[in-house]
Amino acid sequence: MGINPKIGITGLPRSGKSAVLQKVVDMVTEGGGGTLRTRGPSPPEHIVGGMRCEAVVEDGERVGYACVNIITGEKGVMAHRNIDSRNRVLGFGIDPTEIDRVGVPAIMDSIGNCEILVIDEVGKFTVESEDFVNAVRVALEHDMPTLLTLHKKSRHPLLQDIRRRDDARILEVTPVNRSLLPYKIHKLIQEL
Repeated sequence: MGINPKIGITGLPRSGKSAVLQKVVDMVTEGGGGTLRTRGPSPPEHIVGGMRCEAVVEDGERVGYACVNIITGEKGVMAHRNIDSRNRVLGFGIDPTEIDRVGVPAIMDSIGNCEILVIDEVGKFTVESEDFVNAVRVALEHDMPTLLTLHKKSRHPLLQDIRRRDDARILEVTPVNRSLLPYKIHKLIQEL
């Protein structure tokens, strides 16, 4: 375990976990970088790297979710109503190959190449990919600030392990704290 925190943002579905995470990312990147101490011979290439999730909206309706490589912008639709899959969650078919193609390299390539690692949505869709689970485990062993959004009720071993880590801070998004939580998380990151 290192000195850099692993901050898990949890909450009920649609509570604003990803919005809180994105606000923190915006605050860190708008600071122009250099907000964190860098160790080693050269500073990381990017301030923030990793994977984020975004809704796939068609005709004003949420029909799926895509994983996005924060550094390259590459996207892969990992869950969609029209994906024919034996793995279905909340009415969405899951395509783990897209998580493997986009999400896993986004995480692995960011280790050591950015100041803060972001893994948006460790939950029902993403844990269908064994490679994703392994990539998250590898990432957590690196001593770098890591922001994760965590499915609140999942009992998947990966989420259980994250919750039990000594270096993890799990913060729940609620209607009361949603607007202030990004500032609290940003302060935790800057106190490194």
